[in-house]
Amino acid sequence: MMDEDNVESQPWVVGVRFRPTGPVYEFDPGPLLLEVEDRVLVETERGPSLATVTVPPRRRSITRPLRRIIKKADFRDLGREDRTLQRERDNFHQVLEHVRGTSLPIKMVSAESAPDGSRVTLYFSSEDRLELRELAAELGELLRARVEMKQIGARDAAKVAGGVGVCGRELCCSSWLREFQAVSVKMVKEQGLSLNMSKLAGQCGRLKCCMRYEYSTYQELRRTLPAVGARVQSVKGDGQVVRQNILRQTVLLRLANDGGDVEATLEDLVAKRTDA
Repeated sequence: MMDEDNVESQPWVVGVRFRPTGPVYEFDPGPLLLEVEDRVLVETERGPSLATVTVPPRRRSITRPLRRIIKKADFRDLGREDRTLQRERDNFHQVLEHVRGTSLPIKMVSAESAPDGSRVTLYFSSEDRLELRELAAELGELLRARVEMKQIGARDAAKVAGGVGVCGRELCCSSWLREFQAVSVKMVKEQGLSLNMSKLAGQCGRLKCCMRYEYSTYQELRRTLPAVGARVQSVKGDGQVVRQNILRQTVLLRLANDGGDVEATLEDLVAKRTDA
């Protein structure tokens, strides 16, 4: 059990997020009494920025000094945020018009602007690795700001763009999913789905992230069934497993005596053996 005196000596830490589905960063709340969903002004490498409290203050051992939260945001801070968001929208539209006049194989995704408008970060996606210093210089003159171009992957682009999936809900990546995990063809096959990319691909063009959600359940259920090709004994007759029905927890047996097929549950199996 942790020593209470030791806990009391640990500093207060609060978690904040700059974007709705972005990572959570830890800050020192100082003397502020903060709650989840509070808007706060924090010090960052790029200057003061607005963030939202997602993890309430708690004592925790830390290994490095944390930046401090400056204050709770007031109406003036929120007003500056609105102006910054409008500036980002205006910048993005100007950039789109400029890029459309080029032959570059890129897709502009979003624009982020410093509160004072002196710096603009432009995010784009492309199938190729590109060096866009010349374009960044042109856009810097257009926007009258220092421009940085950052290439992101197809999944990150879909996360920023947002949208609605075939399920009728907002995309997982743009609503709650914080980090991307690998999705493989093996996961699709494990769930008995046909490899039809028109149905399996998400807005990003990659395999849908939801292919991961039930994968571990399918793996666990599959382990309880005899493998395809195994020879088993059942109350319905001896035979060879030709197909598994993972969700129903049954197998289709090809009977040895007449070659007919019969569905058998786990309770129907009295013994099972693999090929010698």
